[in-house]
Amino acid sequence: MTYAEAGVDIEAGDAVVDLIKPIVRRTYGPRVIGRHGAFAGMFRLDYNEKLFRKNFKDPVLVACTDGVGTKVKLACDLKIYDTVGIDCVAMNVNDLIVQGAEPLIFLDYLGLHKIIPAQTAAIIDGVAKGCELAGCALIGGECAEMPDIYRPGDFDIAGFAVGVVELSRAMDPMRVKKGDVIVALASSGIHSNGYSLVRKVVATRKLKLDKSVAELGKETLGQVLLTPTRIYARSIVKLLASYQRKKVISGMAHITGSGLPGNVCRALPKGLDARLELASWEVPAVFDFIQKQGNIETREMFDVFNMGIGYTLIVRPTFVDGVIRKLRRMGETAWVAGEVVKGTGEVQLA
Repeated sequence: MTYAEAGVDIEAGDAVVDLIKPIVRRTYGPRVIGRHGAFAGMFRLDYNEKLFRKNFKDPVLVACTDGVGTKVKLACDLKIYDTVGIDCVAMNVNDLIVQGAEPLIFLDYLGLHKIIPAQTAAIIDGVAKGCELAGCALIGGECAEMPDIYRPGDFDIAGFAVGVVELSRAMDPMRVKKGDVIVALASSGIHSNGYSLVRKVVATRKLKLDKSVAELGKETLGQVLLTPTRIYARSIVKLLASYQRKKVISGMAHITGSGLPGNVCRALPKGLDARLELASWEVPAVFDFIQKQGNIETREMFDVFNMGIGYTLIVRPTFVDGVIRKLRRMGETAWVAGEVVKGTGEVQLA
């Protein structure tokens, strides 16, 4: 017997390693040290010790892990492999920056039925693109070929991110005050949450993923549903760096599973609510389409999806105009979506 007969192709794995070398190196900066293919990646906290001492007096490492959920099943079905890697990075770094941290390094885990070098490299290329957008280095990962675990054509992906924040600059819900303003950043679509419901709607209504839908534009429905999660890391890191002395931002939230009601509240202390004005934004057409096709109640939509808001910031009132102006210059669609009011630590949809 051979390993290949058992379902694991070592030569294919080696081929992937060769294919992804230039892909991974695109994400390297001067702080990455060591050679590609080592047992673990190495990253200097700074390549200039004097600069590091200037930027950090009490640095704290911030770490998180996340996956893409059943959105990968949609990618498998459509054989589109170069977008979910971006999603994987986004789901991690967008969580990381909520703490005020700068993303530094990223690692990915890829489990597959079978390693097909070109397809596997395409997935990892998406991860590298996500790291470039986030400003972090892809310093390692794992491709596991497990034919007994995954069905033919299936794969799963997860990621692990590490960042750094100065302790005194780390976000703390206790800083949030009544009267603070909630600034919203637009999502790029559904992002990476709620896809079990999306796929249920598609299957029940027998929707054609390879066909376009008039209200959603020229792209096919499958392409619309696989639109990568927007990565806010560079914009948020740059915004926070522009306010070195004043703590203008009192809280932030990445809008993932449980939507606005389940995430904005995580940035609040007890005794305060976030009041969001529904009239302040137009819900993107893809959500209206899913809601109508699935006959889904509006509250259920808000409890599952981001509904067009991928990230929120809680800002001191005096600085709102300046924050929005800066975010728009960075390419974000930003607007005032509500305010902080007295309450019990919940989100009001008004």
